[in-house]
Amino acid sequence: MLNITIVSLDIIMVILMSLAKTRKVGGSLVVTLPKELVESKKIKEGEIVEIIVKKVRKDGFGALKGLTSFTAKDELTAHE
Repeated sequence: MLNITIVSLDIIMVILMSLAKTRKVGGSLVVTLPKELVESKKIKEGEIVEIIVKKVRKDGFGALKGLTSFTAKDELTAHE
């Protein structure tokens, strides 16, 4: 679970992000909320929640677009 705090003017907003796998139940897809997320947001059964859906990239192709090649400056050196 990823916890991000956004501070904008006098508004503080905490966004909890979590990955979940869909599963088929009847003709619908179901997502189970992780226990940590439910406890931290104090979500109760029957409550209405807002969910933002974003598909996760399956491969890394193009993920490092714009990354330049390594130089001598990037090389790791042994600590003394």
